[in-house]
Amino acid sequence: MTDDSAHESGSSPDAADALRARWSDALAAVRGDDATGPDPLAYADNLLARWAEPQRRYHTTAHLTAVLDRIDTLAGHADDPDAVRLAAWFHDAVYRPDRSENEERSAALAERALPEAGVPDAVTAEVARLVRLTVTHDPADGDTNGEVLCDADLAILAAAPKEYAAYAAQVRDEYGFVPDEAFRGGRAAVLRQLLGLPRLFRTPHGFAEWEPRARQNLLTELELLTR
Repeated sequence: MTDDSAHESGSSPDAADALRARWSDALAAVRGDDATGPDPLAYADNLLARWAEPQRRYHTTAHLTAVLDRIDTLAGHADDPDAVRLAAWFHDAVYRPDRSENEERSAALAERALPEAGVPDAVTAEVARLVRLTVTHDPADGDTNGEVLCDADLAILAAAPKEYAAYAAQVRDEYGFVPDEAFRGGRAAVLRQLLGLPRLFRTPHGFAEWEPRARQNLLTELELLTR
């Protein structure tokens, strides 16, 4: 990617190159590094362009990078960490804040793109399943791949207070078309749903390291929304 195209992707050239390398590594791992397969960088660039669309404020390449970083932290818990990494790339690849079918459309994109990129059918099916799981972030007991993806996606909830406040503001910006009262009510309902879960994080590391701060952040945001 040239400097101009890297700028369009919403990340620096170095950051974009690092993401391309991470995509290429994960793709090579699941397809057996088939040298006769299509160039992985074309797929990376298509996905990076999606992650840099102008309607995004939180669901950007910075979020993708953070999720991939958290997957690396949790990789030992997953049955197939490279399938989880590919799912991270696709989980918000289609994102329109005013639509409710983003996860389904993202999963369908994975189902079209990955076989063309040389990914075996079983891995493609697993990636699509994981993407669809991000609708609920509620993996079944023993679904270690799902636990890793969901924990990595929700790890922002355990950020330091200043970073969490920036995340909450970015989410509000993405929903700028929603009137304030309606947004506050809808966001409060989401926070209450999360707080009502027996545990936010399913991996041992996530539960031990992220759960307490995440619950405090959610309670603080809920208090601010409902004053």
